[in-house]
Amino acid sequence: MNKLAQQTDKFRRLLDEVGTEVDTLKQEIRELKRDNAKLKAKLEEEHEKQTDIFSAISESERLALRQHVQGLISKIDHHLGAD
Repeated sequence: MNKLAQQTDKFRRLLDEVGTEVDTLKQEIRELKRDNAKLKAKLEEEHEKQTDIFSAISESERLALRQHVQGLISKIDHHLGAD
């Protein structure tokens, strides 16, 4: 019976270790979820501050850029049509 008692004690110690590890992991998960929520909030805040490229330039620059892009597209179309 002594051997059975030793195995029972060992089992209980190991079970306690597993329980402790599970509790530690649960706490870590909670902390990671909090950190994740904070990072998501920061990301959303930065996203709201962000502007697109076209709102950062003036109307005349926008028109010039549009004409330039259309010219490039025309050249590509002409080049592709020549083959």
